[in-house]
Order: sequence, then C-alpha cells, then structure tokens
Amino acid sequence: MAALGWLTPRRRSATARSVLAGEAAAEAARKSSLQLEREREEAAATGTTEAEAPAEPEFPVVGDMRAAAFFDLDNTVMQGAAIFHFGRGLYKRKFFQRRELARFAWAQAWFRIAGVEDPDHMQDARDSALSIVKGHRVSELMSIGEEIYDEYMADRIWPGTRGLAQAHLDAGQKVWLVTAAPVETATIIARRLGLTGALGTVAESVDGVYTGKLVGEPLHGPAKAEAVRALATAEGLDLARCAAYSDSHNDIPMLSLVGHPYAINPDTKLRKHAKDRDWRLRDYRTGRKAAKVGIPAAAGLGALAGGTAAAVALHRRRH
Repeated sequence: MAALGWLTPRRRSATARSVLAGEAAAEAARKSSLQLEREREEAAATGTTEAEAPAEPEFPVVGDMRAAAFFDLDNTVMQGAAIFHFGRGLYKRKFFQRRELARFAWAQAWFRIAGVEDPDHMQDARDSALSIVKGHRVSELMSIGEEIYDEYMADRIWPGTRGLAQAHLDAGQKVWLVTAAPVETATIIARRLGLTGALGTVAESVDGVYTGKLVGEPLHGPAKAEAVRALATAEGLDLARCAAYSDSHNDIPMLSLVGHPYAINPDTKLRKHAKDRDWRLRDYRTGRKAAKVGIPAAAGLGALAGGTAAAVALHRRRH
C-alpha cells in the first residue's frame, strides 16, 4: 500500500514504520467509513437502525464540523482487549490449536491482572494472529468477526464511554476508534456502535488474501498519533477542537495532539499525567479492586481467581 503523503514534514519521535502504519490506518479508515455511511443510509431507508445509547452531555459543540473525537478501544470503549476476544472466537472455529490459545489467554490474563498493556505480550498475540489468518480471505474473517462481536464483545462495551461517543455524534461530529486491533475487527465494532469508522492495524493482503505481514507496524503509541494527524489532515479537522479518549499512558502522544484529551479508566501513569495537566478523567469501573488493576468488579473475578494466581506465578518465574 503506497504512502499517502498527508503528513507534514514533522515526524517528531515517530519512526518511519510508525508513519507508514499511521497513514495506512488513515487510508483504511476513510474507505471503511464510506462503506459504513452507505450501510446506514440503506438501514435508515428500511427502518432498521439500531437504538442509540444515552448521551452524556458535556463537551461537544453542536455543529462544529471541524471537530471530531478519537477513542481508544481496549479498556476504554470495551473491557479487555479486542484481539484476544477475536482469538477466542477463532479458536472456537478451529482456526488453531490449544497451544496458540494458551498464548492468547496468557496475554489476556496479564492485561486483566495489571490493567495495562505489556508490549511483549501484545506483540506475541499479534504475531500469533498474523500467522493464524495467513492465507485466509479478508471477507471470510470479516464475516466471522461479526459473529465474534456478538459472542464475546457486545456485552463488554462500557455504557459510559459509549455515551460520550454518542454525545459527539449527536453534536454532528465524526467519531473514530483508534486501536492496535486489526482494522477489520475495529471497523466491525465501529459499525455496531454507530460510529464513523476505525483506525486500526493494517494487515497486508493481496487479491483479498492475507499474506501474514503488516503494513508498517502495529497501530500503537506514536503510530496512533500519526494516524490521527494523517486523518485530521485528510478530513480538514482542527485538532485543537478535537477530543481524544484513552485508558493507557501509551496513548499520551495521541491525547497530546488534541485540544480536549480525556483519561478514561486510566492506568496509574496516565492518571498522574492527566492530573498534572488538568485533563478530564472518567472512570467507569467500580470497586477498589477495579480501580487498582483496571478491571470491572463484576467481570467474573471468581472464575479468574485460579488463572490469576497461576499467571502471576508464571510472570514472576519469567522475570
């Protein structure tokens, strides 16, 4: 996929691969948003639109078309990590064996225990996912992704964050997911939530078949900021009037780009950073345990207890 040339000469701390990943994500997002818009027009014509989530009235300026909102996905919009829920669904459909499932499960367990992303665990999961989908058609994975959303993701959406997104939509603004998850998965989630589209990691495909490689690198950290900057340039947005939402300190580059940054269910580092800079915070988790480790108090902690102890012990032995 050719670079788009949307970015200004400034590259800041981003690597060339971050820039490529960001531009590829922005291009994919714009294409997918056009498709989502067509689908919504068709749904409206047949009276099959989904019920809207209640809005949380606060910031969005009604009618400001040069403003938009950018939402991180994992633990911001949805409890847990999308790539692991997707892996669980693929395992159910016998795309891979138990050994690969264990790799997904370990990374997901760490994410839920610590409440933060471990780059090594996330990279391991992405490498597994790429090897699993290699040789499969994009259309096949999109169809399966719809089923996986209903099975594992729909009940994990944070109502409070969805309300924030709806407030921007009600104000007439575009709302984008920005995530390291595969762009196809992110686009499905964006469509189900009624959002504009998604910026996500772009896996290379040739003639509609996955090659097992990425375009650039995973959309993470600085790459997310590059994707947002590229999309803002292409869409004619004023970043000073835009908002961004995330739970992770890894997304500080993206949050720092916009005039209205929000820390949602923040990890410890982001909470401190946000307080130091007087950024707005929202925490939709409940209970002291959830506030400490970043998981919902009622999210099946009993079922995780045994796995949690084993995962912590394994992590200690490794480190």
